[in-house]
Amino acid sequence: MKAPLHDLETLYTSALQDHVANPEEAVLQRAYELGRKALDDGLGVLEMAALYHKALVKLLSGPRAPEKSVRLVQGAEIFFVESLAPFEMTHRAVREANTALRQLNERLEEEAKRIAHSLHEETGQFLACTYLALDEIRRDLPPPSRVRLQKVGDLLEQIGKHLRQLSHELRPTILDDYGLLPALEFLAEGISKRSRLKISVQGPNHGRLPSSVETTLYRIVQEALTNVGKHARATTVNVRLRQDPRVIRCSITDDGVGFGLPAVTARKKHRGLGLTGIRQRLDGLGGTLQIDSKRGRGTQMLISIPLKD
Repeated sequence: MKAPLHDLETLYTSALQDHVANPEEAVLQRAYELGRKALDDGLGVLEMAALYHKALVKLLSGPRAPEKSVRLVQGAEIFFVESLAPFEMTHRAVREANTALRQLNERLEEEAKRIAHSLHEETGQFLACTYLALDEIRRDLPPPSRVRLQKVGDLLEQIGKHLRQLSHELRPTILDDYGLLPALEFLAEGISKRSRLKISVQGPNHGRLPSSVETTLYRIVQEALTNVGKHARATTVNVRLRQDPRVIRCSITDDGVGFGLPAVTARKKHRGLGLTGIRQRLDGLGGTLQIDSKRGRGTQMLISIPLKD
């Protein structure tokens, strides 16, 4: 159960007074516990600083010698730092989790690249050999049997197309070879052909971004366009890239039915139409996601990813 901020302020002031009067480890432990409690109650570092400031003002309100005031402030500083320890530990844990998540995404992309290459190259070679074998058999068959064998060849051709499409969706070679913008244009063209969506892609086409950034933005746009096709009932989608020296921004705007964001993100089964996966990818790179959506007014996603020097 969350305690009111006023109660926490009273506890903090009392503990700080005890620490200044008797700076022992057991008393200092209360600072850590108060920090844990504040963190559990959803308070941030700025609110903790405000608590410290109010408590310190109360302690310094009475008359005392300058040297005693200096010792009081020094002791209060130790108490304050200890109360922030839970926040530092949480921040460090989040940073380590983001690093692990980024490394996991990189490993998954490498595995996807390996599988995509196998599908495209090795399976393509097997199909080519199968075509040659069927052609040799067809020469020795009477015309009616040739027609039946041709149907087998047509089925193999469909299998080949599906495998090439799957290979591209796993890891588009155009992304590795030519960069983000051509890959997004190719993605938009393919989705437009399979649906009624009119998709435009605009952005700078000079230089390359870090591989992890290009992959993340490509996957996010891919997920967003898939969601638009499934849920938005939109007719047009605009994808815009804008690169500044320190950040790359991407906006994805559709003219669909929109949705109520709180209701969607609260769903446990679908968990926000893939928004959780998008945020996880962005967390690994320190990126941010903003969504502006209202029923009947379409949806806009704004993605920002910092670029390291």
